[in-house]
Amino acid sequence: MKKCLIAGGGAAGMMAAITAARNGNQVILFEKNEKLGKKLFITGKGRCNVTNAGDMDELFGAVITNKKFMFSSFYGFTNEDMMQFLEDAGLHLKIERGKRVFPVSNHSSDVIAALERTLKKENVKVHFRKEVKGLNLVTEDDKTICKGIFLEENGKKTAIAADCVIVATGGMSYPSTGSTGDGYQWAQDAGLKVTALLPALVPFEAAELETVKSLQGLSLKNVEAAISNGKKELYRDFGEMLFTHFGVSGPLMLSASSFCAKAIGKTPLKLSIDLKPALTEEQLDKRILREFDANHNKQFKNAVDSLFPAKLKPVMTELSGIAEEKKVNEITKEERMRFVRLIKDFKMTLTSLRSYSEAIITKGGVSVKEIHPGTMESKFVKNLYFSGEVLDLDALTGGYNLQIAWSTAYLAGMNAGREE
Repeated sequence: MKKCLIAGGGAAGMMAAITAARNGNQVILFEKNEKLGKKLFITGKGRCNVTNAGDMDELFGAVITNKKFMFSSFYGFTNEDMMQFLEDAGLHLKIERGKRVFPVSNHSSDVIAALERTLKKENVKVHFRKEVKGLNLVTEDDKTICKGIFLEENGKKTAIAADCVIVATGGMSYPSTGSTGDGYQWAQDAGLKVTALLPALVPFEAAELETVKSLQGLSLKNVEAAISNGKKELYRDFGEMLFTHFGVSGPLMLSASSFCAKAIGKTPLKLSIDLKPALTEEQLDKRILREFDANHNKQFKNAVDSLFPAKLKPVMTELSGIAEEKKVNEITKEERMRFVRLIKDFKMTLTSLRSYSEAIITKGGVSVKEIHPGTMESKFVKNLYFSGEVLDLDALTGGYNLQIAWSTAYLAGMNAGREE
């Protein structure tokens, strides 16, 4: 029986531990926190969007970085496999809008409990408040081999020997949950490349602070947003967004952050919001004319109620350049067309991303070029495996990032300790 050590007790760490134990290994999991799954607990607003029930094309389509690397992982342990795994562990699931999968109870704690029950059933030994301080690497016959880990106990460094180690330490997002980037440092110490790290699936800050503060809390549904860097369009999609006291958030903007993270660090970006994407400019102009005809004696500010939510109305009337008190029957065609273009192209300037403390995931990580995609083992360090967010893999919101964690962890657990 091989001895396998897992560093990290999040989604990937628990799945890797369960799989390695089922594969006949003696498994010990080390978690620096006082409990398992601290980040899992807060995902999906505390409901835990465990995976996405879409087909394989949808799964791969949602992966932004290194989707080809995920081929073996996604097919080796599919989203259907994950759903069955949780059902077998006593957790009942439901599928919601966007094929997002949640526990029927709507409690992330039930997901963690199901994983904990399975760890216990598979005799995985879990050590809490045990912070791994590094990897025990030795060189034999010009090959680097991982022989275990180092713990710090009572101010002393203690070596824990093992046949293999799986690093599942997560990224840098939500550092309050213990995600402090330890695994990146260990990978670099082992000679592996770590790509540039950035917060992702994170809100944007905007230059127009007065505007966003007045719109704070307003959620816009069914809008189209486009973000560009000069003439280059970086992102365009349709959905829901939210105004905050510092800028913009919501599903549409969180997804956009993953496409814009690298560019926004260098220069402000332009956000264009089409508030009425279902209408062409011509159709929108006819709609506005109908509103004006029905309210021809009213002032402009009182004639656009049906076009916008209450919070947005004063912002749009001000930006239109049309005097609020002007009677609608006095508004010129030129003024009206300017108003149409404003509705179809509501502009903002995005200056930066919010910090890791608000990021759902980390963009960047251990370079997948240095990891075997079929086993998750390092190409250069024998018996050293990586899984989950510590790797340079990221996807859109909707359960896809957790599926990356489950699938890569399953492969790592299946291959760790395997006889050659």
